[in-house]
Amino acid sequence: MAQIELNQVAKKFGDVYAVQPMDLTIRDGEFVALLGPSGCGKTTTLRMISGLEAVSSGQILIDGNDVTWNHPSARDIAFVFQFFALYPHMTVRQNIAFTLEAQSIPKAEAEKRVNDVAKLLQIEHLMRLRPKSLSGGDRQRVTLARALVRRPKAFLMDEPLGALDADFRAIMRAEIKRLHLAQHATTVYVTHDQIEAMAMGDRIVIMSNAAVQQVGAPAEVYYDPANLFVARFIGSPGMNLLAGRYTDGVVHLAGGNRYPVPAAWQASLNQHNLANGEVILGFRPEAARISPDGALKTEVYADALHGAYTMLHLALDGERGEAMAHVRADKRVSYPIGTPLHFDLDPHMVRFFDPKTELALTQ
Repeated sequence: MAQIELNQVAKKFGDVYAVQPMDLTIRDGEFVALLGPSGCGKTTTLRMISGLEAVSSGQILIDGNDVTWNHPSARDIAFVFQFFALYPHMTVRQNIAFTLEAQSIPKAEAEKRVNDVAKLLQIEHLMRLRPKSLSGGDRQRVTLARALVRRPKAFLMDEPLGALDADFRAIMRAEIKRLHLAQHATTVYVTHDQIEAMAMGDRIVIMSNAAVQQVGAPAEVYYDPANLFVARFIGSPGMNLLAGRYTDGVVHLAGGNRYPVPAAWQASLNQHNLANGEVILGFRPEAARISPDGALKTEVYADALHGAYTMLHLALDGERGEAMAHVRADKRVSYPIGTPLHFDLDPHMVRFFDPKTELALTQ
């Protein structure tokens, strides 16, 4: 496989950045997900790596070799698109073998590769069929087989599951991850679906407004978001973010609530130059625990059963419901709207952000 390095790689259309200068190293055998909303630059980044899009500046290295201006065919990379790019007049076997024929691979070697990849993807029974006879999931397996059979240095995947329904997406997520582990293949995977990114990626590159917001392992970007965008974007719902004012070890929140800052955080907040003491308190829904003696008082705004748990939507400021917190509770819990409740926070799962810079504060 291969290591891919992006050194200050950028793409501009006129005066507008599609991708701002970025540095990123994708290690040999690593599965990296590029995650972000539509138009953030993730697909453009993938296309620059592949050579389908020319860079405006910067350098791309594959295994230490500068390929910035190499033709796509000279980069030894396989690209898997969202839509099934299969030849309708060919059988599955012919579709998979086509790229090997174009590379003039000896017939015996080509046949062995095709049979091996068909066995790996469990599509041996489909080899004589044509694409129109296949389900969406099977077509995607054939598309993957055609990429795998080449044995390239790296795989680039642009939302390959986007055209599948929910059931097939879940199956194919597991399939692609299994293939990655079996092949130890360097893989760059573009998606706007955080579930895919969290489930499949060794690391996630979160992008917004043409810029990288954070790079980290799934647990890192979930529990330690680098800024407010990542905190809101990752999670369903995103991290609770409550505006407050910090003074003398306490964050004053809406509805007259006072949150005593954990001792481990007090020195950090004292050192940061927070404008007028303004700070944002962040915590995930599972960090809260309903308790009669909880430090934070709220009212139930709504609740929703999510199967394994109930999500409580709580208002800290009474009837207006503008300062909201989402709290995960036992699946058997249900409260009438307007019920007063108190909750506490796990101090190890509390985070703080500077509302001016929108960056996470560190201990």
